[in-house]
Amino acid sequence: MSPQSPLTNGFPRRRVLKGAAVAGAATQLGPFLSSTAQAAAPAATTASQPGQARTGPGEVPLRWLEDRPPEAAGATWGTPWPRGAVPADQSFALTDADGQPAPVQSWPLAYWPDGTLKWSGHAVAGPAAEGYTLAAGTPATSAQRVRVTDRRGHVDVDTGVITARLPKGGTDLIGRVRRRSASGGFIDVATHGRLVNLVQRELNDAEDGAGSVHRDRLLSEVDSVTVEQNGPVRAVVRIEGRHRGEGSAPLPTEGGGRGRRTSDDHSWLPFTVRLYFYAGAESFRMMHSFVFDSDGREDFIAGLGVRFSVPLRGETYDRHVRLAGQDHGMLSEAVKPLTGLRRDPGEEVRAAQIAGGRTPDIGTWSTDVSDRVHLIPAFGDYTLSQLSSEGFTVKKRTEAGRGWVAVDQGRRAGGLGYVGGPDGDGGFAFGLRDFWQRHPAQLDIRGAHTDTAEVTVWLWSPEAPPMDTRFYHDGLGQDTYEEQLEGLEVTYEDYEPGFGTPYGIARTSELTFWALAGTPDRERLGAMADAVRATPQLVNPVEHLAGAGAFGGLFAPVDRSTPTRAAIEDSLDFIFDYYVTSRDQRHWYGFWDYGDVMHSQDTDRQVWRYDIGGYAWDNSELSPDLWLWYAFLRSGRADIFRFAEAMTRHTGEVDVYHLGDWAGLGTRHGVNHWGDSAKQQRISTATYRRFYYYLTADERTGDLMRELARSEETFLVLDPLRKIREEPYEPDPRALAIGFGTSWSGLAAAWLTEWERRGPLWEECRDKVLGTMETIAAQPNGFVQAEGLYDIETGRYAVQQEPVVDISHLSAVFGLVEVNAELLQQVDMPAFEEAWLQYCRLYNATGEEQEAEVGESFGDLILRQAHTRLDAYAAVRLGEARYAERAWDLFLHPPEEWEPAPLDWDFSTQRVEHTLNPTDWFESIGTNDAAQYSLAAIQNLALIGDRLPESA
Repeated sequence: MSPQSPLTNGFPRRRVLKGAAVAGAATQLGPFLSSTAQAAAPAATTASQPGQARTGPGEVPLRWLEDRPPEAAGATWGTPWPRGAVPADQSFALTDADGQPAPVQSWPLAYWPDGTLKWSGHAVAGPAAEGYTLAAGTPATSAQRVRVTDRRGHVDVDTGVITARLPKGGTDLIGRVRRRSASGGFIDVATHGRLVNLVQRELNDAEDGAGSVHRDRLLSEVDSVTVEQNGPVRAVVRIEGRHRGEGSAPLPTEGGGRGRRTSDDHSWLPFTVRLYFYAGAESFRMMHSFVFDSDGREDFIAGLGVRFSVPLRGETYDRHVRLAGQDHGMLSEAVKPLTGLRRDPGEEVRAAQIAGGRTPDIGTWSTDVSDRVHLIPAFGDYTLSQLSSEGFTVKKRTEAGRGWVAVDQGRRAGGLGYVGGPDGDGGFAFGLRDFWQRHPAQLDIRGAHTDTAEVTVWLWSPEAPPMDTRFYHDGLGQDTYEEQLEGLEVTYEDYEPGFGTPYGIARTSELTFWALAGTPDRERLGAMADAVRATPQLVNPVEHLAGAGAFGGLFAPVDRSTPTRAAIEDSLDFIFDYYVTSRDQRHWYGFWDYGDVMHSQDTDRQVWRYDIGGYAWDNSELSPDLWLWYAFLRSGRADIFRFAEAMTRHTGEVDVYHLGDWAGLGTRHGVNHWGDSAKQQRISTATYRRFYYYLTADERTGDLMRELARSEETFLVLDPLRKIREEPYEPDPRALAIGFGTSWSGLAAAWLTEWERRGPLWEECRDKVLGTMETIAAQPNGFVQAEGLYDIETGRYAVQQEPVVDISHLSAVFGLVEVNAELLQQVDMPAFEEAWLQYCRLYNATGEEQEAEVGESFGDLILRQAHTRLDAYAAVRLGEARYAERAWDLFLHPPEEWEPAPLDWDFSTQRVEHTLNPTDWFESIGTNDAAQYSLAAIQNLALIGDRLPESA
């Protein structure tokens, strides 16, 4: 066995006594935590485990995920630490690539049970250094710091360059943004930052579009403002509220006409907005999250955006508009153009306007223009709309009520806009991340020819059709469970009336705003557009992540040192690249869709099965989220991180319910993300979110995991086995049937996360983790028993008297392997480890071996290749080479022809020309196979790579 295996570091190897049933369970939790693990005060420094010397944190070199960003207000990241290595009250220092101290803000993200740090969060302000080194020490201080003042009616934030006032009530999230001027005073750069929502009560389904459509406008109404961090490097303010009607007066529509009267009491789309400020920054970030609280059959979103008023100064010919196109392409215009005229105002005038500077005094111009400047039209309104991933348009007009002038078109806009004056007059830049990927999006500038412009960043463009979240068919007569199961047999869709509802799904968007002294030059605008496209991110080295045992220690750095290793690595690269290519060629983009991938391919049409029931959107089926994150952890590749990041943003929000009876459950794969009637823990599981949270310290992802701390209560309102039960069933909170596989693993991940974060429910969640671990271990056949009766009041399973064998090939492929690896890092519970290792040993064993140990054969199981990582885990923990040999034999020579064989498959694509767009086609893969093969490869290489044949 590999002596460097992360699973043997600090843990004794255990040998399971075959055939021995686990005896009765203890009733107290203490023995599993020992005195060091019961620390209730996370801030207190406690002794490490017996036999472990506290060495303190070593130096951790940090690098940028992509190249060093020229435009970065700051960055936030998380760093893991081995158990017992870092005291809870440890302070940290940061130095840049030149060895100079850099101010850093640090806070705990998670604790080991002994009270030492498991993950720490950190923030550094810009401008970005080439790299940094994190170590124990006293953080450097700086005269430039972010300051937060919490007053009765508002919160003030001061970065040292800009200030923002955040009212605690009303429609404005941000009352004003000011910038310090060269004279030492302040200028208002933006005011009245608010959310705007256009609501259309019905959809016009007439083929010719005939008929009238009414839209109401709703604005944000702030209910609460909370300061979550107050500096010195980073400040975070959370704002919560709802969208509400403006009143009973007629409202102007976005097109300039008059809308119908809106209802005073209409209130919907609860939102959570976080604002992020960094010391010395002239920009701030906004994380905008909303929950869709409609059943999708009425009240349609016709526009959803963030709007600011922008005071403008000076003459219209000294006001400038910038809109980013593809890459660093940029529309650069003045509101009143002085170039291209029949008469020339003078070279200096033209050059100044093109540069975005202040033009010379008008008295110096050629009188051919200066005397006629009032006759040059001023274009006050601009719109860039991206209605698909493949095209955007730009148009402008002089004012509302006048015709639009087409400016240009392009493919994929950068999502950045700007309006303002020359240096000293101020200007406001605004950007939306994933602008074209999450179409339809739009940037509006209105009234730039007046004293106050209005800018709107539309998350859903009002020029697109209203958001249609209705279920896609009429039920096809599937009114009974029997008929629904028949439908499942043909389309793989688990339909049930009333279950295809979007009520409670959510979406998070990321925006950035700059309060500038004046119009930036072209180079800086390009850098700003890049910062909008991908938030600058610092990351830990792969070696540190692996050495700390992060996320169960189930990965190791990429290694191509032998032909067999190289062949496996080539297969992993090919599979990931195929999904990147498919996403682009098949256009897996859109507001609700971006971040997800399709489940299966149609080999006849040579397309992905986007329209066939449960074969369409994957919704985390068989854990592609885990595949991508472990692939990043071992490689440090930016392209994998960004793919996984988009998936985490999608699957944690869109595929999960956040309101209503099903809050805490996710939806199985289907044509609509929310359409299938199987609402499951295995989709909402915190296992898939933990990576992004701990690597980036992202608060929104933390919210999503905290929502799940009591999600076992969903079993009281929705029976997951309702369609196949043969006996009457009434949920009993003292005896809920909850499986040990896909359901418990999701619950355990949420409980573990709350426990190690020391959240509000951490002690309750700790007890549920330990109670269920103990009572699973106490079952006659442990995990092989498959299910138990869970008591919500005690957080424990009832221990059954009779041994049962009930194995599903799905139990371990939705995060059970990964959460158990982390639990066994956390908790010293030999009986639980024996129960888990028994499952690991027996899944791929012979029927005779299974029957000899638990009384029955498991029967014909599939996904044996995927389960080789369980063999690998058992090999390491037990120190038995035979499980490693079995793992590599089944992995390299899988029993099913559809399972990837890295040494035999032809990993190449064919060009297909007959589909709607030319595509690259690889027939022999689906997301189930891709995710589970990749996870098995990654984990086997990490655990038993030393047993891999050098060639085969």
